[in-house]
Amino acid sequence: MDEEVSNTRRSVRSSTRAQTFATIAFDLGALTDGDSPPPPNHAPPRRRAGAPQRSPSPPMLEEQPIKKKGRPAKRQPQKQQDALPDIPPEEEGSLYHMVLQGKASLPAIVYDWMENYKNNKEDALRELMQFFISASGCKGKITRDMQTQMEHATIIRKMTELFDEESGEYPLIMAGVVYKKFRNGFCDFVQTLVKQCQYSILYDQYMMDNVISLLLGLSDSQVRAFRHTATLAGMKLMTALVDVALTVSVNLDNTTRQYEAERQKSKEKRASDRMDTLLQRLQELEENMDEIKNMLNYMFKSVFMHRYRDTLPEIRSICMQEIGVWMRKFHSMFLDDSYLKYIGWTLHDKIGEVRLKCLQSLLPLYEAEELKGKLELFTSKFRERIVNMALDKEPEVAVQAVKLVTAIYKYSRHALEDKDCEALYELVYSSHRAIAQAAGEFLNERFFSIDENAPIVTSRRGKKRSPHTPLLRDLVCFFIESELHEHGAYLVDSLIESHPMMKDWECMTDLLVEEPEEGEEPLDSKQEVSLIEIMVCCVRQAATGEPPVGRGVVRKVMSNKEQKQILEDRCKLTEHFIATIPALVSKYRNDPLKIANLLIIPQYFDLEMYTKLRQEKSLDAFLKLLPDIVEKHNRPEVLETCAKTLETFCNDEYAIYSKCNIARTAILDKIVVYLKEGLDAYISLVEGAEEPNEDEIYAVDSPLLKASILSTSHSFGHWDVWNQIFDLIKKIEENTLPLPETCMVYSIRFCYYGLLWDLENIEENPERGSARQEQVENLRARLHLYMGMMYKIVSSSQVVSYREEAYLSICDTLVIFSKQLISNPILAPLVYEAEPVLIGALNHFINHFVFMDPDDERLDDHARIEELHKRRNFLSSFCKLIVYNMFPSKSASDVFKNYLKFYDQYGDIVKMTLSKTRENNKVNSARTMVLSLSTAFTEAKALEGTRKQQNEAMTALKELAKRFALSFGLDAVKNREAVTALHREGILFAVTPLENPDDPTGTPPNIGFLEIVAEFTNKLLKQDKKIVLQYLDKRLGFGVPSSRNDEWQSLIVYRNGLIHGEGDGAPVPSKRAYHRKKNETDDEEDQDDYEDLDY
Repeated sequence: MDEEVSNTRRSVRSSTRAQTFATIAFDLGALTDGDSPPPPNHAPPRRRAGAPQRSPSPPMLEEQPIKKKGRPAKRQPQKQQDALPDIPPEEEGSLYHMVLQGKASLPAIVYDWMENYKNNKEDALRELMQFFISASGCKGKITRDMQTQMEHATIIRKMTELFDEESGEYPLIMAGVVYKKFRNGFCDFVQTLVKQCQYSILYDQYMMDNVISLLLGLSDSQVRAFRHTATLAGMKLMTALVDVALTVSVNLDNTTRQYEAERQKSKEKRASDRMDTLLQRLQELEENMDEIKNMLNYMFKSVFMHRYRDTLPEIRSICMQEIGVWMRKFHSMFLDDSYLKYIGWTLHDKIGEVRLKCLQSLLPLYEAEELKGKLELFTSKFRERIVNMALDKEPEVAVQAVKLVTAIYKYSRHALEDKDCEALYELVYSSHRAIAQAAGEFLNERFFSIDENAPIVTSRRGKKRSPHTPLLRDLVCFFIESELHEHGAYLVDSLIESHPMMKDWECMTDLLVEEPEEGEEPLDSKQEVSLIEIMVCCVRQAATGEPPVGRGVVRKVMSNKEQKQILEDRCKLTEHFIATIPALVSKYRNDPLKIANLLIIPQYFDLEMYTKLRQEKSLDAFLKLLPDIVEKHNRPEVLETCAKTLETFCNDEYAIYSKCNIARTAILDKIVVYLKEGLDAYISLVEGAEEPNEDEIYAVDSPLLKASILSTSHSFGHWDVWNQIFDLIKKIEENTLPLPETCMVYSIRFCYYGLLWDLENIEENPERGSARQEQVENLRARLHLYMGMMYKIVSSSQVVSYREEAYLSICDTLVIFSKQLISNPILAPLVYEAEPVLIGALNHFINHFVFMDPDDERLDDHARIEELHKRRNFLSSFCKLIVYNMFPSKSASDVFKNYLKFYDQYGDIVKMTLSKTRENNKVNSARTMVLSLSTAFTEAKALEGTRKQQNEAMTALKELAKRFALSFGLDAVKNREAVTALHREGILFAVTPLENPDDPTGTPPNIGFLEIVAEFTNKLLKQDKKIVLQYLDKRLGFGVPSSRNDEWQSLIVYRNGLIHGEGDGAPVPSKRAYHRKKNETDDEEDQDDYEDLDY
């Protein structure tokens, strides 16, 4: 019997069908045996004998550009794109349109086709062939004569000639919901067809032979639509055959087991009929399996091996995606180095989407335990490339690469070298959140896995340590060694969603508070600082759910599940830290770095839990520590954090408000007392002609610092010290009271915030009658005194720090006390409008402190960045006053003038200002452009350098004019009035004065400015060019000058642009750009030209 089965199997393997596929000759050469990747340039489709030849003038060849006649078709609205296309009545029942419409289920469509196939194979096959032709976007029809008399190659050549599409679009790439659904329906149809035909039609040696032959020819076509559609169909057909092979394999195993069980029985119990049936079934299944494998091999060599290097990236992506499916499902056949090498080679593809498909195909293979053993050779050859792809320029590819490296590390701890792992460590600090979180997963796998066999560790007083304790120690060491200590929030964000240790509050605080047991290494000061910073970042993100600034896109609206998780995390951290924060603050209150971070934690408490959990004693213990901290520390970061935390607690919505307010009052009262005592003592010493020592200076400087910082969050109005500190400003400015520069800066800040607190007090608690009027008058008097002093400082002070602080205070005060207060009748008298002298002083400041080249080469990179940040802040403060119409538009002329010169430093700020001023008033914005250009023109003429330097300045001015012209966009009608106003102002400047005072017979001194204005000529409409030309001639008093020397070239260039460029714009009926009253004299017109100077 064994010999009979063996002979039968050998006969099956040598069946006629197997020989048919085996006769296909393919010379694999280096593709099969070699290990080096193919050349980087993607090969075009290879032509084989019998493949369709190129038609004389195919309409959709990739080698030839598509030319359209007449006007291009208008893009249809989205609704029309999503609508079903018009279907001829004779085609409504075709397979293509049934799949496209999606009304009938695919199994039903395939069932009806199978019934037709059983009745008439030729007609059903022609209908199926037509489906693939139509799905490619071809309007050609396969007739019965073509089917019977032509080879597939000839039919394809005929369809290519009938391909009359001009747009280059076809169903697989067309936009709209209908075609998006069709792409999915097309793939599902192919797979459903094979699935429902697997028990009969699939093996009849007719349907599959013809379908495979047609798809092979189409996939080798020069027409992109045919090639793309056929490749997708062929790959999905192979995937469907893989599913069938799996089914046959299961049935084959079951039948073999049944046959062996029956054969093992004794002759008396053995059923010969059943054995014959099982043997016949076994032979049939083996034959089917061999036939399917032959089909798969044939299609792989005929389609995949030529299309995985196609010029079209979509086709390459399809190949990489489907081969991954085959390897995962039918790994006994496809998970082999002879197939894996195609994915490895394509990892070098120049298109990110193709590289992404390669990685997505590999990841499931490494994640499957039963497949890892077959990947050793592939891993060794392509490991380096996969690791390098973690730094891919495409973020999605980099994310997938990091995940794949993590899977490789799980598969084998020794598969990666140390240098491979180190390349991924710093990715946790990446600005792309998905990459950082993927790198966090790798860190978790490499460093932060809990050791189940680790011994139990306790603190000195016997408290059991958390299993996360050694992991947190490792995390702290990693953070310190990375030397990126300013980015702790990025590290936390990378790990907080993937590892529970990031929310193990008890473990963190125990490491800081609990004394270590003998033999356990304590944390040093640097490690404590790092652990506290990590803990604070964890608290912040757990309580808010927001990633750090600069990482990822703007966060979307949180789901209910996310909001619920945040509330739970906030309750847990509040419950823990309410009891532990007093001990932490008490232990580290003398260390400014540590206490500045620890005081941030209470800002994220759910303060209602103080009363819910009856933790009033913990609140009292915490509040008692704050006065001591404020008194001991002078570091701004400590005081700012303390002020913010105190502000959070002093919220009258909570029951703890009264206790917190008492603590706040005590802190502020002590600061005021120290300030008054220090000032009185210092003034007495100065008046007595004594020299104050360092302690006496500190007694003034320290309370001023604390008062200026705490005034940002708390009002000192109850103590009424504003006048005293303002008098201090006057004395320092008048040099009658020598104090350090910092005292002046602190005093300016304190008085500024004092004005804001007075304003809020009037808004929130308005008094009645005369009391309210008195409050407004007092604030108004203080405001004018303060602004007058700030103007004096910013315009005449010799100390740079004074001028900088005064400048910022003026800008911010003008915004707060602007015309917006008019909406409240009570606050209307407090509106403060800047006078021209103040605007000039601020403009002078930005010219000297913003638009200046860095002159200190000794600054390091960090200091340079800080200096640039400060200057950008200065410029933004000035520009916002222009954008919000607090300053006239012409105030921006010096800002616009330096647009290109300082583009790298302030280009974004100036561009936004330019855009916003245009939104406010297009005409005024255009006039400001002319003013900035004319100022730069005057400065360029005044240069005392060589002729070369003047030419360089004029060239830079032309580039600036071109940039301004581009900002008007393409809509000439919308900008018509602004552009004509710009030309009007430019002409007026160029011809004023008309006579040259140095040479009465010479050209006007500013006539060269017309060459700059000429950059805006193409923005004029046709009819406006004529009017501008008339206006120019009228101002000059003549047309073309009789003299043609170089001095008149600017005028000639400008006139030529107005005359010869008239055809550029279409005439649009609109109002005149220039209005002229009848019977006006020239003097009246001159007066009209200069009206609205305060634009």
